[in-house]
Amino acid sequence: MKKILLLSIFLSIIACSGVKKTQEAINVGDYDTAMNLALEKLRENKNKKNNQPYVLMLEEAYAKATSRDLDHIKFLVKENNPENYEAIYEAYEKLKFRQQQIKPLLPLVIADHGRNAKFKFVDYSDEIIAFKNKTSDYLYEKASNILSSGRTKQDFRVAYEDFEYLNRINPNYRNIVDKMEEAHYKGIDYVQVSLFNDTEMVIPRRLEEDLLSFNSYGINDFWTIYHSNPQSNLKYDYEMDLAFKQINISPEQIKEREIIKEKQIKDGWKYATDNSGNKLKDSLGNYIKIDNFKTIRCVFYEFTQTKFVEVVGDINFKETNSQQTINSYPLASGYKFIHQFATFKGDRRALDNSLLPLLDLRRVPFPSNEQMVYNAGEDLKAKLKGIISRHKFN
Repeated sequence: MKKILLLSIFLSIIACSGVKKTQEAINVGDYDTAMNLALEKLRENKNKKNNQPYVLMLEEAYAKATSRDLDHIKFLVKENNPENYEAIYEAYEKLKFRQQQIKPLLPLVIADHGRNAKFKFVDYSDEIIAFKNKTSDYLYEKASNILSSGRTKQDFRVAYEDFEYLNRINPNYRNIVDKMEEAHYKGIDYVQVSLFNDTEMVIPRRLEEDLLSFNSYGINDFWTIYHSNPQSNLKYDYEMDLAFKQINISPEQIKEREIIKEKQIKDGWKYATDNSGNKLKDSLGNYIKIDNFKTIRCVFYEFTQTKFVEVVGDINFKETNSQQTINSYPLASGYKFIHQFATFKGDRRALDNSLLPLLDLRRVPFPSNEQMVYNAGEDLKAKLKGIISRHKFN
């Protein structure tokens, strides 16, 4: 009974919290949030007694939101500025959307007042169509002018955004798809990538190919494309130089560690005797047997093969026209080769189970310097991708 009472109190607190949160949203003028909170509760169970406050708050929030938006539309229309067409169109769409959210729940009964909640619904179709057409005409002309007279990549990207929005609200408007493709093409930054080896070591060809395979990186975004094989018909906006400065490789090393293990094991049995050497019997008259133990010893020789490589360089981004460096980033990566194996002398039964797998391994050839550098490539590619992904040209 006590648990049921506590659960009831807990649910009551949660319910009060939801009502309070919804009312607070209305009080600060965040009507859409208030409506969403109320609608969420009413969709669960619109007839539930505890949800009655949400019906009243939905009614209030809807009326105030509608009144505010219509006043705003009236103001924007009075300004008579084509820049406002988009805002007016979206405001009418919002008014329509609110109505669509509420209609499936009707009727909503307010039991204490003996009535249904009142929502004034209006058909905004004519207004939506009118301002969608005005917005389409205005944005098309505006973006087309930018497309023909723009000077910077950013200009063309702005034009693209306008065309994209226009295509979203009014698909296939005039030749909008061709316009979008043109704006996109003109807004792309093309980056020419070059790799330089300023070290005294040879960079494995496979690593060079992997590092310059930008299609596999997934870093070509909508507005930036990297080319490691420059195309003669393109004018490149930026250059990215990947320069290797140092490749440090450690000597091949084998370290030995000696571990001595001892253990007592059973080695047969014998009869228990008293001090006089007489055999002892148990309560049933049977001779008592006891285990014999002996100590075994094993020397465990653990060998660790190691070799390290460190690749150090940097990435420089330059403007193609001015050849001015706009950003530089250090790039460093490493790879560690480690291999362990072991031998033993003595009785291997004295060894811990954790040591036994190493006895099945043998010494292996050390990787070549070229292989070491190549193995460092995976980490190098990951760091290179991170730098390029974070770098923004504009």
